[in-house]
Amino acid sequence: MDGEIDADELRSKLDEEAARVVDIRSPGAFERGHIPGSENVPFPSLVDEVERFEGDDEVVTVCPKGKSSVQAARLIASYEGFEGDVVSFEPGLNGWDGALERAEDGETPVDTAAADGDTDEGPAAPF
Repeated sequence: MDGEIDADELRSKLDEEAARVVDIRSPGAFERGHIPGSENVPFPSLVDEVERFEGDDEVVTVCPKGKSSVQAARLIASYEGFEGDVVSFEPGLNGWDGALERAEDGETPVDTAAADGDTDEGPAAPF
């Protein structure tokens, strides 16, 4: 893992389309509201889907409070086929002050706390 970034750094990466943003929450929580341009790969699926990041230059992992995303970033970084950089979004989705997108109706501002829907107790590391 290559560290953590804050909201300003993430916003800059999104503006430049410089990173793949991976939200590791459940599909239901993701549908209720997520950072625009992010994709959903729930943490329990990450081990089986880690090869999808092969060839990416940079990946940013996102969770509710910035704790589980550190574990997700470590998992991606440990994958033998991944040679890019991977960082965790340090404040988590609760620290995102921009608009959120909903799966059902495109980009719509929503309350970040209500969209969260998941705890961030930190799943057991799969490695």
